[in-house]
Amino acid sequence: MTLLLAVAPTVHAQQQLSLPQVIELALDQSAVAQQAQTSRETSYWRWRTYRAAYMPQLSLQGTVPDFSRVIAPVIQPDGTTDFRAVRINNSNLAVTMSQNIGLTGGQIFVSSDVQRFDDFDRKQRRYNTTPAIIGLSQPIGGYNRLYWARRIEPLRYEESQRQFVAQRENIAQRIAELYFDVLQQQVNAEVAGQNVRANEEMLRMGKERYQLGRLSQNDLLQLEVNLLTARRNQGQAVLDAQNAALELQNYTSIGGTTVSLQVPPAPALLVVAPDKALNLARQHRSEMLTFQRQLLQADSSVAGAKGTTGLQASLTANLGYVNRADRFLDSYQDPLNQQQVRLAFSMPLVDWGRQKSIIKTAELTRQQVQRNVQQSQATFEQTVLTQAAQLSTLSEQLALAARADTLAQRRYDIARATYQVGRYSLTDLNIALSEKDQAKRAYIVALRAGWVAYYRLRALTLYDFERQRPLVANP
Repeated sequence: MTLLLAVAPTVHAQQQLSLPQVIELALDQSAVAQQAQTSRETSYWRWRTYRAAYMPQLSLQGTVPDFSRVIAPVIQPDGTTDFRAVRINNSNLAVTMSQNIGLTGGQIFVSSDVQRFDDFDRKQRRYNTTPAIIGLSQPIGGYNRLYWARRIEPLRYEESQRQFVAQRENIAQRIAELYFDVLQQQVNAEVAGQNVRANEEMLRMGKERYQLGRLSQNDLLQLEVNLLTARRNQGQAVLDAQNAALELQNYTSIGGTTVSLQVPPAPALLVVAPDKALNLARQHRSEMLTFQRQLLQADSSVAGAKGTTGLQASLTANLGYVNRADRFLDSYQDPLNQQQVRLAFSMPLVDWGRQKSIIKTAELTRQQVQRNVQQSQATFEQTVLTQAAQLSTLSEQLALAARADTLAQRRYDIARATYQVGRYSLTDLNIALSEKDQAKRAYIVALRAGWVAYYRLRALTLYDFERQRPLVANP
């Protein structure tokens, strides 16, 4: 069975590739594999962004310069306004270290800043400095974004890691399907070629027997029709094989030189108890984390609806040192104490049911999410149970198909030899040929079903049953 495909330059010319080799190549270089890797990296940097929000932040802020040369209104002692030309500059520089508080959603900070004022017309310069100040900014009774992020984002990150492994297994499953599509068409092309050669031989023998008067003209014409049909089938089979090979090549991004595909042996369809498969899926599949995350996000939406309506309050407090002087160094001498406390709030008095409507909408959405999660979880678990239960049946069907293929080939060989000595009818020979072809195709179909089921169960459980270990993403 030889069907030429374009593969990577690293593969030697006309080397045969097995199914695991094609999968390995595709997982390294195919576009779908690279897309999965990109999604994984995106999730990683999103995780890094979340983690950074809980780390101390050091920042530098400033305005240098803020120069103005304008005619500005100046209020006079008698209450009138005079317009005067001014040339001034205001500059400021501040260094702040802040730390978010995940438990409360507030923030503490330590800051130091300096302000400088220049009046160029009057030759004046002033400094206002805050050598050190420590403060707190705390929302009261509002939505705590940090609290919910700490519960949701770790699940999202772990979910993305499991999704990456599942995507690679899904790619392997799809490659197995395309691989056997090629093999199936390859078998059809090979069978068609064998049929052409067999019909050519039968026609040659038929002509000899016709000349001897041992074959009717009708049977001779039937042999010629059989040969024409076989050649037409061969041409179509080769075309179908080329199309299947092109689809596999496009999906795997394998290109460069030529190889042929090997018919793989039967997969190790280990009998896996459905309950065990379900437990493995619950432990390793991303869907379990997805369901948890969706429920938490629904709870977060309800908390957000309650926290962004009704009473809104925030507490801001700070204490430190402050001073002013005409010279920079003098502004740090004998600083004065500074304290600030501010409590701000807002509360709707009449909103015509707006707050209640927003909260009710969020609660109903949460109920819908809960029902969807229950349904999705039941569907997923049923899929795992069904797939695991099919393994034993597929294994039996594969063994039967292999046995039927062997017997049909032997029967055809015997029928052909018997026909050559004139002890078998042409009709019986055609029947044996048809059964042989059907058995070969049925074996490839059964082999395809076995391998696809093998990779599908791996994808559904993220577990390597041969090595008895979970499938994990490489760092």
